[in-house]
Amino acid sequence: MADSTFDIVSKVDKMEADNAVNQAQKEIATRYDFKNVGASVEWSGEKLLLKASAEERVKAVLEVLEQKFIKRGISSEDAKKVSKIIRDEAPKSVKSQIQGDELRVQSKSRDDLQATMALLKGKDLDVDLQFVNFR
Repeated sequence: MADSTFDIVSKVDKMEADNAVNQAQKEIATRYDFKNVGASVEWSGEKLLLKASAEERVKAVLEVLEQKFIKRGISSEDAKKVSKIIRDEAPKSVKSQIQGDELRVQSKSRDDLQATMALLKGKDLDVDLQFVNFR
């Protein structure tokens, strides 16, 4: 029987990014320290445009925006952390391999792969993980 596999990725969802920007806009509109300084954040094509009347207010807008964004992207450092968790705590039949910006996880047992998914969902990681290509 062939090994079952799934990939772990962390990619930006445009809808979630829009939600983060909208939440930041609402907070900026209601905070007292942003009154009368022209503070705003908006999409400008594929980029975000931050505005304010002073540099320190722009930095404060950036801090608000950073708080609203969920950290995304599996860097090689994050992939190594996840791989170490799998190696140390997942069932012994489960193996992982870093492939570019994905982490391929494989095992002969689908139950072990599902247990690995549950293990990773229960961890407090700095990245948001998606499990894709389950075969």
